[in-house]
Amino acid sequence: MIFDLMPGYDELPNIKPVVDKLRDYLQGELADYERAHDLGPETAYDRSVLQPVWKRSRELGFYGIHLPPEHGGRGLSHTELAALKEEVGASGRTLYHSVLGDMGGPLRAGAIFAYATPEQLGRYLVPVVEGDRACCFSLTETDAGSDVRAMRTTATPDGDGWRITGRKVFSSAGPFADFSILVARMAGTEETYSAFLVDLDSPGCTVLPGEVPLSGQHIESDIVLDDCYVGPGQLLGEIGDGLRIGLGRVTTNRLLHCPTVLGHARRVLELTIAHAKNRAVFGGTLADLQSIQHKIADMATAFYAARSMTYAALTALDEGRRPRTEAFMCKLFVTENAFTIADTAMQIHGKAGMVKGSEIEWLFRRLRMFRILTGSSEIQKNGIAKALLH
Repeated sequence: MIFDLMPGYDELPNIKPVVDKLRDYLQGELADYERAHDLGPETAYDRSVLQPVWKRSRELGFYGIHLPPEHGGRGLSHTELAALKEEVGASGRTLYHSVLGDMGGPLRAGAIFAYATPEQLGRYLVPVVEGDRACCFSLTETDAGSDVRAMRTTATPDGDGWRITGRKVFSSAGPFADFSILVARMAGTEETYSAFLVDLDSPGCTVLPGEVPLSGQHIESDIVLDDCYVGPGQLLGEIGDGLRIGLGRVTTNRLLHCPTVLGHARRVLELTIAHAKNRAVFGGTLADLQSIQHKIADMATAFYAARSMTYAALTALDEGRRPRTEAFMCKLFVTENAFTIADTAMQIHGKAGMVKGSEIEWLFRRLRMFRILTGSSEIQKNGIAKALLH
């Protein structure tokens, strides 16, 4: 893999034209849309702002592009999808998460297509692919994060269906969603969990504003269930499949978070190089100072290493191998080094970077979060050590 801050993707001819079209949309039409709505990373917006982006992205062929043809996509490889995720992450757009379907769309739905019945596909998932409905995923609870088996949300049998009671937190896309893919413990059991498709307008279900994360994005909800009834047609998979669905494809999902992080880090590096070339100091520019040159060299080298290992692991996955340990390593190395890149960028930008509202300041906060999101660095180290020592 050749180092390039604007990759050509010659090794991925299937998506090379898609990347060109995607870049045009991100920097043209979508940028204009965001300006017209005065959108920034911390703007509170509602579904009426997002849905036109879902629909337009669908028209252009981006929304759900990774899905197999029978579900309206192009059946991309993991490597091809990763390249597109990197591009939206590097775009600097506020609504980058809505173009491929991360924010309530097909990417948020994830692997549930494999478990859904034909009826569930028609009622829930096809409308998501079309941009007519949106979903969120509800697994995390206040005292059940990495230790998902500590969850207290419970499903109690009621005739052919169940009554669910509990509270889920950090349901990303919850403020915009029509239904939740929700995992609950089966009443009277210790280790049996099931997944349900819960309509968020059901009696006994309340969607509350979630805590605002470090990034300042208003995209989280708490899902509160009080004796909320779900019918047999809302059980996803079989009873007991909850954790398999909720934590399934962990290796894949862990790897596919890395391209978004890489995209953000790439954007940081681009902004920093431009700033160094243009910031006048001591009769020259920052870029003339060897101390700055060395910092940028370290940033670029760390980015290249992180990107190379991620795409190597994705290639192995596409070849049918199972790079489980490598996925732990990628998540650890990519997120830790991306934040180091952002930290160095903040130092180089000085006051221009640390003021509230600058893009560098926001990316700094966003990249700090990824050292915890989808499994903290310590969790990744546990996985690596277990593979090597057991």
